[in-house]
Parts: sequence; structure tokens; C-alpha cells
Amino acid sequence: MDGVEVLVAILLAVGTVGTVLPLVPGIGLAWGAGLLYGLSEGFGGVGTAAFAVMTILAALGTLAGFVVPARVAGAAGAARASVLLGAALGIVGFFVIPVVGLAIGGVLGVYVGEHLRTQDATVAWRSTWATIKGFGLATLLQLAAALAMSATWAAWALAD
Repeated sequence: MDGVEVLVAILLAVGTVGTVLPLVPGIGLAWGAGLLYGLSEGFGGVGTAAFAVMTILAALGTLAGFVVPARVAGAAGAARASVLLGAALGIVGFFVIPVVGLAIGGVLGVYVGEHLRTQDATVAWRSTWATIKGFGLATLLQLAAALAMSATWAAWALAD
């Protein structure tokens, strides 16, 4: 393993961890590691195909992070405004409370939005819980995408 391969492997590992831990870059870093490898070592036929697969996985993983929680919340009856409030408070929370603020702000925003809308704590919590499960599922999908990107890169590196 040369220095570039070690660096790419580290970046892929950090990117994979970043799909689960806030404050650590995730899918984008893993994709960037593949791009770095291709630019450094040359793409070739195998590399072009592998990088295309990595790009598709990165796009699908990123999309899952946005679409899955919103769909799960909507299916549980959460209003779009509540989900948007959750997103806004999640962003604020990210900056106010390091590491866990994104999750706390997001959950609080959905709950407050649903409670204001329905005036029913039980209904608000049901929608909030569904949203939490949606974010969990999205995280698992992003982790799977990052792991598949890492495996794709490993196959590419072995083929070189």
C-alpha cells in the first residue's frame, strides 16, 4: 500500500464514521476520497466504472438522508411545516450544542410544530417518534452506502 492508498483508506474510514457521527464529514468525504484516488492513480477502465458506482452510491446515500425522514414523518401524519421547523431547529442546535445539538434541535422542532398544530401531546410525540425512526433508517442507509463505496474502492485498488 502506498501513501495515497493509505490516505484514501483513512478518508473512506472517516467518511464512513461520519455517516453516523455528526460533526464528521460523511458521504461527501468518502466520495472525495475516491476522486482523489482516481486523480492520483489514474482512472482507467476499472477506475472509471468504480468511481461511477461510488458516485451513484454517494448520490443515493445523500438523497436518503433528506427523503427518508421526511417520508416517514409524513406517513405518520407530521405536517411539512413541523418537519421544516425540525430542520431549522436542528441547524440552530448544531451550532448551539456541539455534537448532539442537531439531533436535539431536530426532534424538538418536530415535536413543537406538531404540538402547536394538533394541541395533543400524544399525537405530537407519535409523529416525532416516527421522525426519529426515519432519521435512524436514513443513517443506516447512508452507512450502507459508505460501506459499499469503501468496498468498491477496495476492489478498484486491488484491480490496479
